[in-house]
Amino acid sequence: MEIDAVLEVEAGDPQIAIDFLVSNVNLSKTRLKDLMNKGGVWRVTLSGERHRIRRAMTDILVGEQIEIYYDEAILTAKAIIPELLHDAGQYSVWNKPAGMTLDGTDFGDTNSFRRALDFQFKPLRECFWINAIDYESTGLVVLAHTRKAALAFSETFDPDGFHAAMVHYRADVAGEIPEQLAIVEPLDDQLAQTRISRIRYDARPDRSVIDIWLETGRTDQARRHLAGQGYPVVGDEVYGRPEEDATGLRLRAVELSFDCPVTGQNRYFSLVK
Repeated sequence: MEIDAVLEVEAGDPQIAIDFLVSNVNLSKTRLKDLMNKGGVWRVTLSGERHRIRRAMTDILVGEQIEIYYDEAILTAKAIIPELLHDAGQYSVWNKPAGMTLDGTDFGDTNSFRRALDFQFKPLRECFWINAIDYESTGLVVLAHTRKAALAFSETFDPDGFHAAMVHYRADVAGEIPEQLAIVEPLDDQLAQTRISRIRYDARPDRSVIDIWLETGRTDQARRHLAGQGYPVVGDEVYGRPEEDATGLRLRAVELSFDCPVTGQNRYFSLVK
């Protein structure tokens, strides 16, 4: 069941969030509290600000709008927990599971990095993607927790060439890819360069395991470049083709190095075994 509704608080309505919801939404109080906790209830204030309501006893005002986004499948989904590898205060490094976003969606943010940080760090920290990887990809990601750190990292992880940073991916792709391949093909009218090295080829099921280095940082660059060459990443339902036996997108950020914006020292992280 899904509910997607916007309700305005009117004179005579309860002005406590949970009471208002119970009066207007055909869900039990228990489910509504769970929905609030998991980020599916939003408040649009009289000044136009929009934010999630988590506390059941939050005061609301006449004229405000309450947005309700309920998707039972999302609410009952298994929790995704990222692994914290390094905490430098102004930034942190994580091992990201598949299916994890930065902020979540209107329907909830349980499986988002921003919510994970709420539980991991006290006091709460800001959260900015540095080397954002695909929603279904896994592996190493950096999150900045101050605007100053985010700005410093933006120069390190320059999308026009990672001059001071290295991100190394590993992927399974369809077909027998050449042992070495350099792809220089514009994406979105911008220069895009990807370097490929084959680790091995398996005739059955006709797949190659490859290492990938991005020399520029365009949106979905590796996936788009590989699909354009006829070697889509296994499990890529957007740029590739359906794979009956694929268990998600087989793309992982396995190595990462960069100059720390706090100390200036080089930091290196690896998931390669």
